[in-house]
Amino acid sequence: MSVHIFLNYAGDCREAAEFYSHVFQTEPPVYMTYGEGAQDPEHPLPQEAMNLIMYTELLIEGDTIMLMDAYPPIDLQLGNNMSLTVVCDDREKATEYFNRMKERGTVDMELQETFWSPLYGSIIDDFGIIWQFNVDPDEGEIISKYDSSPIGDFSPEY
Repeated sequence: MSVHIFLNYAGDCREAAEFYSHVFQTEPPVYMTYGEGAQDPEHPLPQEAMNLIMYTELLIEGDTIMLMDAYPPIDLQLGNNMSLTVVCDDREKATEYFNRMKERGTVDMELQETFWSPLYGSIIDDFGIIWQFNVDPDEGEIISKYDSSPIGDFSPEY
């Protein structure tokens, strides 16, 4: 079993998918539009919906992110109740992703060392999606001058 993220857009799915493909250097997205889908003659699709994206996906660091233009139009509410977190073990790759995402986003927190990660930062992109970038510390790595406990030594008491 797996759980995938499905992002809905209000007509700018293609633009978002192209940008994310650029950021994460993925294979170019392949699109299925509503016009290419099965049509019900009893409920014809309006012309303005024909080129909207019914489905596309990107493979980002081994995880599938699915995207679509919401149709019929729904009242999309952009919010801060979820975020996408890209977890890397490569600092250089995380920095490259972060810097490309900054091209079309607002930095919430610059990439920096935190008590849980040697490199962490977050950005809200121009589509309203919150992206977190987190580099996993190496086993036993002490990542903060404020905490001398090596990662992996935490043992909760029950």
